[in-house]
Amino acid sequence: MAGHIQDRWYKTESDSGGKTNRVKTNRYGTGMRYRARYIGPDGTEKSKSFPDRQKRLAELWLAQIEADMARGQYIDPKASRITFQQYAEKWLSAQTSDIGTRHAVEMRLRLHAFPYIGTRPLGSFQPGHIRSWVRQLEDTVPAASYRRAIFGNVSAVLTAAVDDGLLPKNPCRAESVKAPKPSPTRVKPWPADRVFRVRAGLPRRYRTTIDLGGGCGLRQGEIFGLPVEEVDFLGGWLHVAYQVKLVRGRPVFAPPKGGKERDVPFPGAVSAALALHMTTYPPVEITLPWREPGGPPVTKALLFTNREGRAIGRNAFNLRAWKPALASAGVIPTPAAGETYAKAPVHGMHALRHFYASVLLDAGENIKALSQYLGHSDPGFTLRTYTHLMPSSEGRTRKAVDSVYREATEPDDGPETAQAA
Repeated sequence: MAGHIQDRWYKTESDSGGKTNRVKTNRYGTGMRYRARYIGPDGTEKSKSFPDRQKRLAELWLAQIEADMARGQYIDPKASRITFQQYAEKWLSAQTSDIGTRHAVEMRLRLHAFPYIGTRPLGSFQPGHIRSWVRQLEDTVPAASYRRAIFGNVSAVLTAAVDDGLLPKNPCRAESVKAPKPSPTRVKPWPADRVFRVRAGLPRRYRTTIDLGGGCGLRQGEIFGLPVEEVDFLGGWLHVAYQVKLVRGRPVFAPPKGGKERDVPFPGAVSAALALHMTTYPPVEITLPWREPGGPPVTKALLFTNREGRAIGRNAFNLRAWKPALASAGVIPTPAAGETYAKAPVHGMHALRHFYASVLLDAGENIKALSQYLGHSDPGFTLRTYTHLMPSSEGRTRKAVDSVYREATEPDDGPETAQAA
């Protein structure tokens, strides 16, 4: 057995003749009687106390400790008493992802995990606790995709706790725990006339953002952070290396999503629109911190700025420019006096990237090239997102059948003749 049981109510003493006797201690009859003691893998003594008449439980507990050590599944009882919130905050501080991602994860945990499971010790987690929490998420978070992101963050924290030896296994991965299902989404690209109606509804200084989104597939932050030096008008390429993003409410320069720089074909129509834009709204040198509010300053001559000559903030742009343009194009309703614009998550500027993808796929561009132009890290993701927009499969089917019918029938015959043949 990995230790021994101490009986605190009795001790052994030797008399003058060397005979040992078992005598009562001054603790006899009070407090926990048995203390199970063992030496942990770190070399320090661990213990747990048990009341009178529970010596057998103490022995079973020590036997379980010994078995866990032998299997390599030992969890330090004291360490596992750290709460989920305490461990998650420590885990967050050690993350090396960009500060914007860390801030988003921290906010999800703070708003949707800590109030429910934050005070629970790690060693006490059972699948049932996660099932109850997921059910609460369904009542408080309407968007399935957001629930799934929150669940993924909590699971990542618990996986790290397993790796650190604070938890035997991740309860989020138990068979009885069902992660929030992704909402069934199927990209429906805007038709071209909608793209140009929204463009016409934007203030003039922002209209060419539509061309860079719909004609080059840039993300919103990448458009706002595009410096003139990254535009090759003669060669017909854009180099996407920067974005403007908000971190804790402050704009910063940062690399593109996933740190993935890329080169994108620069069509002549978009080139002409951007050149015209620059004659009216010349590039403005903007200095912002790099990656985080306290980062080193970086200066870039941006092609798009707001009316005050500063970097465009997505929140103000979406509220004051984008949504009014959507309303003017009939995409969302115009609010009554005193009301705000309706939420339109599927009609954000990201819709321009979907339009771009649909145009390229319809023209026969391959998935690998499209994935590269969009800045996706995995062409498989691009395929899963846009496979239903690829005209090749259904188009080939129709053409193949039509071809067979044409070859098998005479000019005056119909499909029945072909079937009879």
